[in-house]
Amino acid sequence: MKITFLGGTETVTGSKYLVSSGDTQVLVDCGLFQGYKWLRERNWQGLPLDRAQLDAVILTHAHLDHSGYLPVLYRDGYRGPVYCHPATQALCGVLLPDSGHLQEEDARFYGRHRLGKHAHPEPLYDRATAEKCLELLHPVEFDHRFSIGSMKITLQPVGHILGAGCVIIEAEGKRIGFSGDVGRPDDLFMRPPKPLPELDLLMLESTYGNRRHEEIDPYEQLRDVVNETAKGGGVLLIPSFAVGRAQVLQHMLATLMADGRIPRMPVFLDSPMAIDVSDIYCRFHAEHRLSADDCRRMCRTVQYVKTVEGSRALGDQPFPHIIIAGSGMVSGGRILHHLKALLSDHRTTVLLTGYQAGGTRGAKMQEGVDSVKIHGEWVKNRARIRTLHGLSGHGDYVDIGNWLAASALKPGTRIQLVHGDPDALEGMRDHLRRTLPFEVEVAGYRNILTV
Repeated sequence: MKITFLGGTETVTGSKYLVSSGDTQVLVDCGLFQGYKWLRERNWQGLPLDRAQLDAVILTHAHLDHSGYLPVLYRDGYRGPVYCHPATQALCGVLLPDSGHLQEEDARFYGRHRLGKHAHPEPLYDRATAEKCLELLHPVEFDHRFSIGSMKITLQPVGHILGAGCVIIEAEGKRIGFSGDVGRPDDLFMRPPKPLPELDLLMLESTYGNRRHEEIDPYEQLRDVVNETAKGGGVLLIPSFAVGRAQVLQHMLATLMADGRIPRMPVFLDSPMAIDVSDIYCRFHAEHRLSADDCRRMCRTVQYVKTVEGSRALGDQPFPHIIIAGSGMVSGGRILHHLKALLSDHRTTVLLTGYQAGGTRGAKMQEGVDSVKIHGEWVKNRARIRTLHGLSGHGDYVDIGNWLAASALKPGTRIQLVHGDPDALEGMRDHLRRTLPFEVEVAGYRNILTV
């Protein structure tokens, strides 16, 4: 078998791995490059493969850095199957059309303001193309072995988010694995990753390769922030990612209220995408730690706001109350309208619940800036800015090392580190080489590896 690394190398985006065996070719993951401009430009360069020779695509999970390039593949003529877990299929049905819509909005913005070098900028793909590519998705349950040409494929659960799995491919007497994103053993929502079988080669994510998660109880942190805000008679604004994070926050708030650890107050989820994703999480409750009753309690506790008019009406709500809205790094979405109205009120608390990339509004607020620019206007920041730790869906380097140690991997197993920034990759390589008997290297962009 040959593996060509077409993305997810020396960065945390754009995951794509072309696997060839005889006359069979599959693409594991089909992700968008995100973040820096030089990375995003790769989305426009095309892939060095013949779509007519590609037998299938297999997705580890639904996040756009693993699935968001599918509409481009469809636009360029690919009509083969895309295999994934049923929950991944459902989540892609929400995420991919939204991504296409945002691509169109960005193109219109650049054209209207004459930004960039193109007089009439085009989106990478549009919503209609994203919706059409969903027809290619074929659901496959975890631990169900199926065939693509000369290859045998299995998808096994790794936590992280709903439907996330490790792709295991068998061919030519060899077995290789693609970890996708690996979850935490003590995740509040998802079950721990299943130990791996014996492998000849593993492509292993390294997002937290040089970082440990803090040993802090997130329930206690959230309890303290809610009580502080309620005591001051203010509003708690929680910018949140739509997939995974928004659902965990709803569950935590419902649990704290049911236990009497925080007062009962109105909680609003002001994000149509997060609402749709929450419905999917409830539908697939057998795939995570929450029972059907837990899901029902969560939905009863939170009021879903779907319309723009409903979102605007939240401005008339009596204090105190809680609003969860996108986006998680305060880079867009409905949270901006609430911040514009409430950030200058000293009674407001803004709770950041995840990693804030450098340069984002979330990062600037975390740093304590006096004012934040929203919709072209500078808004005075008088709010309390708090950060909730412990909700990352990625295992850190110790978690992943323990997962590998609990697996059936033999000494000398080859590991190629992917999906990490350079410092994280180096940290993961050093840790695994010190603690486990494997041959660990860092994968390079467009490198070809033979097994």
